[in-house]
Amino acid sequence: VLSHNLCTVLNVPHDPVALEEHFRDDDEGPVSNQGYMPYLNKFILEKVQGNFDKVEFNRMCWTLCAKKNLSKSPLLISDEDAFKVWVIFNFLSEDKYPLIIVPEEIEYLLKKLTEAMGAGWQQEQFDHYKIALNTSREGLSAWELIDLIGSGQFSKGMDRQTVSMAINEVFNELILDVLKQGYMLKKGHKRKNWTERWFVLKPNIISYYVSEDLKDKKGDIILDGNCCVEALPDKDGKKCLFLIKCLDKSFEISASDKKKKQEWIQAIQTTVNLLRAGSPPPHKEARQKRKELRQKLLAEQEELERQMKELQTANENKQKELETVRKQLEAAAARAAEEEKKRLQTQVELQDRFSLELEREKMVRQKMEEQVAQKSSELEQYLQRVRELEEMYKQLQEALEDEKQARQDEETVRKLQARLLEEESAKRAELEKWHLQQQQTIQMTEAEKQELENQRMIKEQALQVAMQQLEQLELERKEALEQYEEVKKKLETAANNTKSWKDKVAHHEGLIRLIEPGSKNPHLITNWGPAAFTEAELEQRQKSWKGKKGTSE
Repeated sequence: VLSHNLCTVLNVPHDPVALEEHFRDDDEGPVSNQGYMPYLNKFILEKVQGNFDKVEFNRMCWTLCAKKNLSKSPLLISDEDAFKVWVIFNFLSEDKYPLIIVPEEIEYLLKKLTEAMGAGWQQEQFDHYKIALNTSREGLSAWELIDLIGSGQFSKGMDRQTVSMAINEVFNELILDVLKQGYMLKKGHKRKNWTERWFVLKPNIISYYVSEDLKDKKGDIILDGNCCVEALPDKDGKKCLFLIKCLDKSFEISASDKKKKQEWIQAIQTTVNLLRAGSPPPHKEARQKRKELRQKLLAEQEELERQMKELQTANENKQKELETVRKQLEAAAARAAEEEKKRLQTQVELQDRFSLELEREKMVRQKMEEQVAQKSSELEQYLQRVRELEEMYKQLQEALEDEKQARQDEETVRKLQARLLEEESAKRAELEKWHLQQQQTIQMTEAEKQELENQRMIKEQALQVAMQQLEQLELERKEALEQYEEVKKKLETAANNTKSWKDKVAHHEGLIRLIEPGSKNPHLITNWGPAAFTEAELEQRQKSWKGKKGTSE
């Protein structure tokens, strides 16, 4: 029955013969040496194509395990809400068995629920809960998470309906990939009338229904990277309009207000951008980033633990070396004590012998006393050396502690020096760059200054030449004026002479006459302009002059 139901939910053809063949060696069925998991993997899960209803599959798995594991204590959430929390747990849990949800994901889920309920997030309360949780375990199981949400510990002051609506909203976003939903007006393609529909935006499709219960579906808007959305001006009495353009169709939508219009346009545009980039939905991408961050932190923690172990091992080695030195010092002290004991015994024997032979060997006794004094001095020096070694041992222990502290301080200073060196190198490079730019600017300025100086010298030379030319021109002008005055005087003299001559000619020869209209014949041109008589008249007058001249002769 289980296999048949699994095949039905996963859209996989059921093969009862394969089931019978798999368990033919044992009449007890799945409780066989082969087990049920190999059959499930080979004959059911390997044939799944992905075209099945995941909610129905989750509901079937919930039916199998809820009755046995769900807490019997009364909860503030319904069984349906508990099922949705269970599905969300499967989405947020770690990818290892037994499945648990870590505190970071619990905080993410509780924040989403609190935000959906419109309440404020109590970070301090969750921190206390997180501390108590970390001391006992790594995370929560699905049933412990249901108990936590159902107990109302983080939803105090909220009624069952508000909590249920919040769970449903988070379930739609994380499990059903609902990015946005709500009522809007849609313009029909045939009748061109406006009808209110419940729109549901998912990563690659917009579905619209008669109402929010999602029972009567009216159509879909398939989204891809070629789609676009743009705002439209108000028309036909409709406001807050926008247009969704696809390859085959365009859809005119009217939102309830400008805020809803902008939210829908932004949500649809974000979805299209994700499709173009081939990126997953935002909540799945955020979950993957949180998981990668946890793995990175775990790796860093393991590396830190490894370094701590290495330091501990090095410390243990140092302790062993110090213990060896201490044992050597103790052995040296024991040898010194043994030598001292032997020395004292020898001294007693010598004193007994010297007391019997004191008189006979007085010189020998003095020598022996000198030797004893020398030995005593050596012993005192040896004991002093032992005390110095013990003091040295204590100083070595203190030095070891100081060395450990110094290494830590040295590491801190080294990091600080490295950072300061990096900053100094960056500043030095920047200063060198500025210095080079200044040098280049100075060189360019010097070159421009030299060029301007050359131009100034050339212009001064040209000015001097021009002044000389101007002085020469002034002299020439003065000479020309003098010549002009002389010519003017000559012209006045010539004009006076000409006037007197004309008067004489006019008086003696009768050249003066009244100006009359000229003839149509061409006029003669003289030095003073058009003549006062024609050529014929001139010939007649010449003849007359010649006749008079001949008569007078």
